[in-house]
Amino acid sequence: MAGRHRLLLENAQQLVLVCGRGEEYLLRAGAASLAVLPDASLVVGLDGFIKAVGRADVIRNQFSGATFERIIDCSGKCVLPGLVDAHTHPVWAGDRVHEFAMKLAGASYMEIHQAGGGIHFTVEHTRKATEEELFNTFKHRLERMRRAGSTLVECKSGYGLNLETELKMLRVIQRAKQSMDIGISSTYCGAHSVPKGKTATEATDDIINNHLPKLKELKLSGEIDVNNIDVFCEKGVFDLDSTRRILQAGKDIGLQINFHGDELHPMKSAELGAELGAQAISHLEEVSDEGITAMARAKCAAVLLPTTAYMLRLKQPQARKMLEEGVIVALGSDFNPNAYCFSMPMVMHLACVNMKMSMNEALAAATINAAYALGKSDTHGSIETGKQGDLVIINSSRWEHLIYQFGGHEALIDYVIVKGKVVYQNERCGTMSSY
Repeated sequence: MAGRHRLLLENAQQLVLVCGRGEEYLLRAGAASLAVLPDASLVVGLDGFIKAVGRADVIRNQFSGATFERIIDCSGKCVLPGLVDAHTHPVWAGDRVHEFAMKLAGASYMEIHQAGGGIHFTVEHTRKATEEELFNTFKHRLERMRRAGSTLVECKSGYGLNLETELKMLRVIQRAKQSMDIGISSTYCGAHSVPKGKTATEATDDIINNHLPKLKELKLSGEIDVNNIDVFCEKGVFDLDSTRRILQAGKDIGLQINFHGDELHPMKSAELGAELGAQAISHLEEVSDEGITAMARAKCAAVLLPTTAYMLRLKQPQARKMLEEGVIVALGSDFNPNAYCFSMPMVMHLACVNMKMSMNEALAAATINAAYALGKSDTHGSIETGKQGDLVIINSSRWEHLIYQFGGHEALIDYVIVKGKVVYQNERCGTMSSY
């Protein structure tokens, strides 16, 4: 196949497709036998999408007359799909390192929250920060996520709690969407906490009557393109009725439902999400058996966050039960000032050790299933012809080293590629070539 193409990756020891038949997601049985090609190559076209995947000799013959902007010899290395981080809070000012010390001394999440810490501490600092300050820190965080292999990241607002600051955060996310080589799914999370001076009912009314109509207007004008709506459905924050009202109002203006549920107390969030047709629900440490069944039936993804359960010393999410019941299990880092982790390889490792997932299940959860949780598994999450050329090359003969080597991703990852363009290159691989 002659012509000019963007990228050729050749002679990979393992090409980890994850799935090879256009699956939207993988359940337990599908994840048990991930599609892996030995001695394989792939081609990404000038449009950034994968043109061909197959055995190295077949690709070599097929593209014998072609030219490429970049060729990378992957001999002895593994190629994986770009990782997908299905839950992050990366736009904020004011870290909470002092609260980590309080947690280690035994203070609970809600005790810190009620003492004026937690979300409210971050809200105060985020409201004061300029848009430029927020963008610069956000950009740096995204670059760190990318170096750890993430090529598609869900990014929430939620540290404004008033219309002005929520829009400031969403503008920052929109700016990164347009200017950075990384995929972003943006989420309006104005119902992250009840603002000081308001009741939950007043906050709910404000969101429905003021925030969401403004978002609809900005979406129609093309200024801000928001993908998802999120609510922190929790005892003492937004109850089931307020959550239902906000999520339904968001769905009515075309937003996917993707919310926090059943984290600290059993709230029947999973049942509500299944009823409303939610794309995904996050946390679920306290989910009920009925909620698990409802999510499986509704094909609502469970975005599990092992870093949060680990750092907050919460009960581990029931990953095994969910997998056995037929739930689509995805993973996210929950990067935020309360759970500071950029690394999906470390998230996968914790999912295996603490939530008893297999390495295959964890990789499926951090690729195709995380993409499904964001409504993007038609273009992301696996290495298949027609999908976006988002890839990670690791310096190892077995892909499992990315999970096995806890904290070792910086030495393992040689290249991170978005739309066929090298966006990170390990210094041992030489200098970055320009396009």
